[in-house]
Amino acid sequence: MIYVFLAEGFEEIEAITPIDMLRRCGLDVVTVGIGGNYITGSHGITVNTDIEDSNILLDKNIEMIILPGGMPGTLNLEASEHVQKAIDYCTENKKYIAAICAAPSILGHKNLLHGKNATCYKGLEDHLIGAKIVFEDVTIDGNIITSRGAGTALPFSFALIKLLISEEKSEMLRESIIYHE
Repeated sequence: MIYVFLAEGFEEIEAITPIDMLRRCGLDVVTVGIGGNYITGSHGITVNTDIEDSNILLDKNIEMIILPGGMPGTLNLEASEHVQKAIDYCTENKKYIAAICAAPSILGHKNLLHGKNATCYKGLEDHLIGAKIVFEDVTIDGNIITSRGAGTALPFSFALIKLLISEEKSEMLRESIIYHE
C-alpha cells in the first residue's frame, strides 16, 4: 500500500500525477486527508480523499508514503502528528519515503538527509539539512526519493514505478501516455 498525504494547500500536480500513474500500474494507492476527507489544494481544487489521517494503519503492508509539496501544504504536512508518525515508521522499517518540491524540507528538518543526495524546489536547499544537494529532476538515495517540483511530477512518478515494480513497467507507461524527454 502507498499512502499519499494531502493537506490544505497541497500542490495538485505533485499529488494527482503520482496517484494517477501508480494506479494505472495497478498499485494500491490510498489518499489520506490531513484533518478531514475534503482537502483543497493551493490552486483551489478540492479532493475527496480515500481516508482521513486518523485512519491510517502503520503496518507491514506499507510500501511507500508520498509527500506532495505546495504551500501551505508542506507546512501543514509537517505539522501533522500522523505524517510525522508515518515518516518515523517508514524510516525505522526501511520503507520508501517520496517527497517532491517543498516537501523534502520535512525530511531535512527531521535530520533524515544527512549524507544523502537530495533535491527540492529551488531556494529551499537550506532546509535539506545535512544533504548533498543535487539539481536533478529526481534523486534516489536509499529509501528516500526526492524531486524538484510540479514540472518533475511525471519523472518522479516514473521513478517510483521503477522502484516499486520495474524499469520495464515504467517505460511501458511512458510510451502509453506518449511521454518523451
